[in-house]
Amino acid sequence: MNNQNKARYAFGMVGLGTMGRNLLLNMADNGFSVTGYDKSEEMLKIFEEEGAAHQLKGFAEIEDFVESLQTPRTIILLVPAGPIVDSVILELEPLLAKGDIIIDSGNSHFTDTSRRALALAKKDLHFFGMGISGGEEGARFGPSMMPGGDKTAYSVVKDMLEAVSAKVNNEPCVTYIGPGASGHFVKMTHNGIEYAIMQLLAETYEILKNGLDYDNHQIQQVFEKWNNGRLKSFLMEITKDVFLFKDVKTGNLLVDEIKDEAKSKGTGKWTSQVAMDVEIPIPTVDAAVSTRNLSKLKQLRLQLEKQYGTSTPIKAQENFIDELEAAFYFAMATAYAQGMHLLAQASIQYEYNLNLAEIAKIWRGGCIIRAAFLEDIYQAYQKQPDLAHLFADPNVASQLKDCSLATRNMVSAAIQAGIAIPALAASLTYFDTLKTGRMPSNLTQAQRDFFGAHTFERIDSEGIFHADWNEKK
Repeated sequence: MNNQNKARYAFGMVGLGTMGRNLLLNMADNGFSVTGYDKSEEMLKIFEEEGAAHQLKGFAEIEDFVESLQTPRTIILLVPAGPIVDSVILELEPLLAKGDIIIDSGNSHFTDTSRRALALAKKDLHFFGMGISGGEEGARFGPSMMPGGDKTAYSVVKDMLEAVSAKVNNEPCVTYIGPGASGHFVKMTHNGIEYAIMQLLAETYEILKNGLDYDNHQIQQVFEKWNNGRLKSFLMEITKDVFLFKDVKTGNLLVDEIKDEAKSKGTGKWTSQVAMDVEIPIPTVDAAVSTRNLSKLKQLRLQLEKQYGTSTPIKAQENFIDELEAAFYFAMATAYAQGMHLLAQASIQYEYNLNLAEIAKIWRGGCIIRAAFLEDIYQAYQKQPDLAHLFADPNVASQLKDCSLATRNMVSAAIQAGIAIPALAASLTYFDTLKTGRMPSNLTQAQRDFFGAHTFERIDSEGIFHADWNEKK
């Protein structure tokens, strides 16, 4: 090995795609000695060109890359989730020594992270999963990061992560999440909330476009106004900008040239699946996931549109846009509340010991779901860490009460016009169900016992009961 390659780098990155490169450049800007490894010569060339100011160099051979790192070695993976992560770990393992650290910063499923951590611990290697949010720009200038797992390993990288993370009120948007795969679980939940808010924005767009016949300029003005108020958020900000972006090919606004079939990487689906497993309802997220799948049924939708007809205009009252803003706030708050409720249950079931206030705190900056409302969430859990549900917080409850009538009006208007609002309607139904002291589920239990002898509990005495429903009275 060449002398110039001898151990001199504090941190190494496997995967020099845009996210990996940008995170390394961020680290270099903050004074850390870094290098990277990628099999692609093109990626290495781009990395060295973009890192010229810091004289950054990368490696095409994994052995040289590992040897260049100071011990204990700290290696960050930013490669596609799934089998590729396992193959990279398999390549690295024989080259590493006791106490070395591997950090998976991709969107790995939390169960994969648990499996990998256990396997590597047997070989005296530290491993933890770290969710990163903020996209390419966040990675370059300050993301929100959710590291969970080996706390000893986290202490080695704590100062670096705090330095490169986004800052809100001079506080870093990174914290130790908890043991095991908690970091990736929290990132998965973050992505579920992201799905929900994106769907709510799409439904709002639909109401404005097809319900009120607003043109793109008018829609942009609505979103811009909202982003200057309590709905201020990253997703609202980029949405208003979408309606200003012109297509180079046609000269039209690009949004009108994009096919209406939404793709996904699967993290929203994971959130819904896990929520079912731990028996926490997140219907706003579920509706968002299902609607992306509905969007893929393009030919069927066109066929049924001819068969059944399209939506009709909404007869808007003078304060319609204000009510639409209130309804969006209501549903947005519901999406966050469902996510936090899922985290609370996962914390118990998986023994993650999550600090919900800290999670809300680090989501306030850098990440895709950053929003003014996260300050309210942070304050709610800061005041009451064992809060049963975000809806129980007095401040949030007051806001929801103020917005509930507008939400009902909006759901009613959209349904009357035949405009699909799955996430908005799911949010209202969730709210109404959660505030119902006695649900009609007693009938469900009676039916289950009738056809399957599944038993039931009584309201007037303890125990498990079964009735002979076919007995003649």
